[in-house]
Amino acid sequence: MKHLFRSLLVVALVLCTGFQQAVAQQMQFPPLPVDKNVRIGQLDNGLTYYIRHNKLPENRAEFYIAQKVGSILEEPQQRGLAHFLEHMAFNGTKNFPGDDRGLGIIPWCETVGIKFGTNLNAYTSIDETVYNISNAPIDRPNVLDSCLLILHDWSNFILLKDDEIDKERGVIREEWRSRNSGMLRVYTDLSPVIYPGDKYADCMPIGSIDVINNFPYKDIRDYYHKWYRPDLQGIVIVGDIDVDAVEAKLKAVFADVKKPENPAERTYFPVADNKEPIVAIGTDKEVDDPSIELYFKQDATPDSEKNNVGYLASKYMVSMITSMLNARLSEITQSANPPFNRAGSSYGNFFLSKTKEALNVYASSKADGIEGAMKTLLQETERARRFGFTDSEYARARANYLQRLESAYNEREKTKHGSYVREYVRNFLDAEPIPGIETEYAMINQLAPNIPVQAMNMVMQQLVPDSNQVVIIAGPEKEGLKYPTKEEVVALLKGMKNLDLKPYVDKVSDEPLMKEAPKGGKIVSEKDGEIYGSTKLVLSNGVTVYIKKTDFKADEIRMKGTSLGGKSLFPDKDALNFAVMDNVIAAGGLGNFSKVDLTKVLAGKKVSVQAGLGATTENVFGTCSPKDFETMMQLTYLTFTAPRKDMEAFESYKSRTKAQLESAQANPLSSISDTLQRAMYGNHPRVVLLKPEMVDQINYDRILEMYNDRFKDASDFTFYFVGNIDLETAKPLIAEYLGALPVINRKETFKDTKMDIRKGVYKNEYAKEQQTPTATIVFLYSGKAPYTLKNNILLSCMTQVLDMVYTEEVREKEGGTYGVNCIGNLQKYPKEQLLMQIIFQTDPEKKDKLAGIVVDELKKLAAEGPSDVHLQKVKEYMLKKYADNQKENTYWMNNLNDYFYYGGLDMTKDYTDIVNNITAKDIQKFAADLLKQGNEIEVTMTVPKK
Repeated sequence: MKHLFRSLLVVALVLCTGFQQAVAQQMQFPPLPVDKNVRIGQLDNGLTYYIRHNKLPENRAEFYIAQKVGSILEEPQQRGLAHFLEHMAFNGTKNFPGDDRGLGIIPWCETVGIKFGTNLNAYTSIDETVYNISNAPIDRPNVLDSCLLILHDWSNFILLKDDEIDKERGVIREEWRSRNSGMLRVYTDLSPVIYPGDKYADCMPIGSIDVINNFPYKDIRDYYHKWYRPDLQGIVIVGDIDVDAVEAKLKAVFADVKKPENPAERTYFPVADNKEPIVAIGTDKEVDDPSIELYFKQDATPDSEKNNVGYLASKYMVSMITSMLNARLSEITQSANPPFNRAGSSYGNFFLSKTKEALNVYASSKADGIEGAMKTLLQETERARRFGFTDSEYARARANYLQRLESAYNEREKTKHGSYVREYVRNFLDAEPIPGIETEYAMINQLAPNIPVQAMNMVMQQLVPDSNQVVIIAGPEKEGLKYPTKEEVVALLKGMKNLDLKPYVDKVSDEPLMKEAPKGGKIVSEKDGEIYGSTKLVLSNGVTVYIKKTDFKADEIRMKGTSLGGKSLFPDKDALNFAVMDNVIAAGGLGNFSKVDLTKVLAGKKVSVQAGLGATTENVFGTCSPKDFETMMQLTYLTFTAPRKDMEAFESYKSRTKAQLESAQANPLSSISDTLQRAMYGNHPRVVLLKPEMVDQINYDRILEMYNDRFKDASDFTFYFVGNIDLETAKPLIAEYLGALPVINRKETFKDTKMDIRKGVYKNEYAKEQQTPTATIVFLYSGKAPYTLKNNILLSCMTQVLDMVYTEEVREKEGGTYGVNCIGNLQKYPKEQLLMQIIFQTDPEKKDKLAGIVVDELKKLAAEGPSDVHLQKVKEYMLKKYADNQKENTYWMNNLNDYFYYGGLDMTKDYTDIVNNITAKDIQKFAADLLKQGNEIEVTMTVPKK
């Protein structure tokens, strides 16, 4: 079979230019340029590098090493060792041995604010392994040099010491335990069916637990020395750097990495074609939703043929097709009794493999609805193949695509380092072209208008061949639950062309979002805002507006509107209704437009608005491009005045919600949240633990009544706008739309609903059958604490210190868990309260010992405070994060909101001074004050005793 993109372009050329097909097939497509702003080179040892200077964030850089190796290259006795090796790269290298001879990679990175798991990480997949040091503060002395040295060590100098290997076995076991979900088990079991006789039949990165526990040291060293080598490695460095200087340093640092002699061939393993459909059906007791995936395989485009205009055009065409198909599937999902809960399509690698591509059409369904879901997917796929798409569908898909491209083009001077890194990593690993946004923007804007919908329709026919079909069905193993047989699935596939179908009818309205503008209000006051260089407007209806203009992003304006009240003003008896209000209201659409119609009328615009009801506030959130500001104002006006009642959409919401709740019960972890809520709040009437049987009790009319009550008075609303907003352009639109919002001038605030967290010590351990025996332990500590900036900082310091301590003591020393997570929250309203949560998973046999360590380390912190080393690492990260936040619109939006919500509390004032002056004694006292209040909840889910 020819690879897809050349066939696509032949189609497009014949349709667009009138060329004869034979001529088109012989054409050589013009090559794409490589972005001139990236320097690409190769060392004599074969190592490839990409280096680019980029402005944002300032004084920061990203350091990546991508390896063209993964679990597909393991021998049977090495199953899981590619991933194991990734872990070992952090446990001792030549220049960062991590023992008495010097700091390890993680400890050193943390001394300069590079946090493990956040800025320092890696992943291993089937065909690739990628390591990263992100957001490195290169304005600090020697940071750039040290990051280069870490890349150098990862390339060729990982120590792989015996004792470190043995210690890491436990961590890997616990990662396997935490990730060994029902779906992973199903996919692992089905891979030999999906890839009969192919190498991909047994290559999941997590590997074999038996190998992990027992492999001899030599096996991992053999894999490392065979495959980690410069001819298969790419270095990517992007940041606020001097390219010439970094290139010279890189060449010097990597000079001792030798070119391999007689290297093993890096094979990309083929995937066989299949004339008859492959059907793989698997079940597991812990799978949530039944799901179906339809794959229509194609030969992958060779890397050598990607860097040209034809490939760029083919990517655009496939994107249009999946976008239009997704819109149709989404529309079906909104019907009153949808055949699936979720559905969509994509085009890319075939399941696990790079050497085949595929159109993938997928859905999840009700427990007993898998056959109906499959039939609908086949119908819609065949409808698109047989009749194609309409002009109006294509116009919308193209408008949305060009809008996203235009936004990226407008942001080209504001693009962050990470965006470029991702491009260059994919170029190295997959030969994806990197022409640069200027070239891509110009070329697509030339190509797109000249590729007609007829070309898309011909391509759609090629995307759904009669052979190379694969179906994967996964679902819960449950008594009485029936799945279609392989023979029934094959019959459905072979019957596609005989389906009785009609062309899709695109119901499009030419009605504007608003038929006429509202009778607007006036700006009665304009002055400097109290804080953050903002401008304050007061409108004639009482609405207050704060505007902060920034230049952080060229194509972004963020909005929040808020007032006091929220759910707290509703009676307890409405708990179910207000728990689901946001989702129910959103399902109905706005004004005269259903949710589906709203996506159509907004095609080509970068804009969204949504309402949300909090415990103490009602809110409206929005974001837009500057050119779509008026549309955001219109949507905001409709959000207040015209929530749409749509019974069909409501029935769809109920059907999908009920199905999802029923499916979730198969997952043992679904019980943890409910158990915690009961532990914290007992049987408080406002605690809603939504169950399938409760869905039919939701009262749509009451929800609309409650929603309208919260939004019928805008007089006490304050709106915040942050971003690239032109004040003089925005003011008349703000006056016209926000000034027209309804008001009744009521004075109100929130109520204390007495949802107080349980006092004292409470423990609940319960057992659930689990396919992989796992104990999940949650500790909750609560108490009173004043809501101040310093206390927020102290809480953050405390949880970060504990994360470090638990990583060292529980993960590394004990090998007992993949990770312990600490989360803190300080609340001011309705009463000042502190809550800290600690959660981890482990082997049930180890739960008591590890829980004891967790508690003991917290008590030790409260008695002695953190070590100077840990505290300094936390400070470095917080100060670095604070500096980065100064250039984020969301950060300033939140601070504006917090300043007024918390009665004039400035969460930025003296931040750096407070962090710098925090002492170990401060944190010790903060932790001690929390513990001495004596409020501890411990919930443990384990397995039944045998």
